[in-house]
Amino acid sequence: MTPVLELAVQDVAGAGIARRAGASRVELCTALGATGGLTPSIGMIEAVAAQGIAVHPLIRCRPGGFVYDADEIAVMARDVRTALRAGASGVVLGALTPERRVDRSALSCLLDGIDLSAVEVTFHRAMDVVDDRATALDALVDSGITRVLTSGGAPRCIDGLEALTEMVTYAHGRIQVMAGGGIRVEDIAAVAGTGVDAVHLSARRTVTDSGGPGGGTGGYDAVDDTIAHAAAEALGL
Repeated sequence: MTPVLELAVQDVAGAGIARRAGASRVELCTALGATGGLTPSIGMIEAVAAQGIAVHPLIRCRPGGFVYDADEIAVMARDVRTALRAGASGVVLGALTPERRVDRSALSCLLDGIDLSAVEVTFHRAMDVVDDRATALDALVDSGITRVLTSGGAPRCIDGLEALTEMVTYAHGRIQVMAGGGIRVEDIAAVAGTGVDAVHLSARRTVTDSGGPGGGTGGYDAVDDTIAHAAAEALGL
């Protein structure tokens, strides 16, 4: 089966490009390049949900590692519920114990009261720093998670093809495996060949736009229409 396409976007324009390119859904976040992604604003979730494509906001309260204290878990649990009320059809989240295992207790808190038959949940790339991927996959299946986003533990998916294939085999349809991490258009055929259920990339370019002394000088990221459509074409969409 051909993998579906998911694009990581940070604005309404990016969501529109993703929809027109044939992506099945978008992961919506902010500060992607600088931090790996943080929770977007409620206004942005509402606006992107109105674009006619499934939107799955990233629920991540800060950059850095994935071991969270009780206050951080409580904030992210609020964000989950608020995002769903704002029109999200799924969420992207994750939490680990200090021993680098899936934090089942944290997941239970984050998803408390959520109807997992109606809401898709993606466990993000915290998966790529666990010590035992098989045990982690079992924990995610037990927690009712829909899919896991992973590069196979490598800096880029193209370097983690063997691990991705092993994860797909071990998952055996119990949970979806979505490949994501440094994917270029020229990598898509090889990544899809591992048997993953979805391919995830940002297809982004940097727009140079200095904000001056108080607004930062690095510009901002935007989804590149050409790259997005090339990715879809590589998947046969």
